[in-house]
Amino acid sequence: MPEGRIYRIFKKGSKTYFYNSLFFPKDVREDVFVLYSFVREADNLVDEVPQDPLKLGKFMDDFKKVCKGERTGDVVLDSFCDLAARKRFEKEWVQAFLRSMELDLTKHTYDTMRELDDYIYGSAEVIGLMMARIMGVNDRFQDNARALGKAMQLINFIRDIDEDNALGRRYIPTEDLETNGLKDLTYDHVRSRKGAFKGLVHQQVERYRRFQHEGEKGFGALDRDHLIPIMNASDMYNWTARKIESDPMVVYRRKVKPSIPRIVINVMGKRLRLPG
Repeated sequence: MPEGRIYRIFKKGSKTYFYNSLFFPKDVREDVFVLYSFVREADNLVDEVPQDPLKLGKFMDDFKKVCKGERTGDVVLDSFCDLAARKRFEKEWVQAFLRSMELDLTKHTYDTMRELDDYIYGSAEVIGLMMARIMGVNDRFQDNARALGKAMQLINFIRDIDEDNALGRRYIPTEDLETNGLKDLTYDHVRSRKGAFKGLVHQQVERYRRFQHEGEKGFGALDRDHLIPIMNASDMYNWTARKIESDPMVVYRRKVKPSIPRIVINVMGKRLRLPG
């Protein structure tokens, strides 16, 4: 079992990923815990209210020290740098991730999808690439790994609209709002324009499905033990997309996430159905 702090950070930060990850083989599971504890630790720093840029700066400085061979005593940073070296993560992937975290301190809206794509690459696609390296997937499937990471991030953007409003952020491009006749995504603005908001959500879900389909083309690169938790996570995001698409205003009432029993039951069903 991973170090206690690593375990707690991951479990608190993402129940869908956490409970799916429990079904990986032990060595992969522990590496995934290390990866996501690092990602969540950085994400938590930029989501603090009020934000403190100095905390992220210290996190990044300590990270650089660890990767040069120093030890800070921070199990999250020490373990991630060991993982990055062992699994040959490209330096550019880690730099892109940290760049996107820095953007969350200074950039609050995105005008175009092209502009948002740069943020998504660092915040999600590179995580897909790191996951592929952890599982030993051939690099020729990197485009699929990136697409799956991007798809899941797109659903997070829709699911978290109200939460992001509270943080003063918006990850749905301005050009998409304008196409659907919306000026912003505050509840007061949207509640009298539910038809326009429904059109916007359907547009985002269709975009998600295109990347999800591309990502799923890479499932053939995974053996059964790796495929089941990845496929199950994909199922849970498909479930979330369907729920939001059927009732777009739900994102202002609650955070749409699959329950732990749904995650576990679904993954157990896959273990019975997929040949061993």
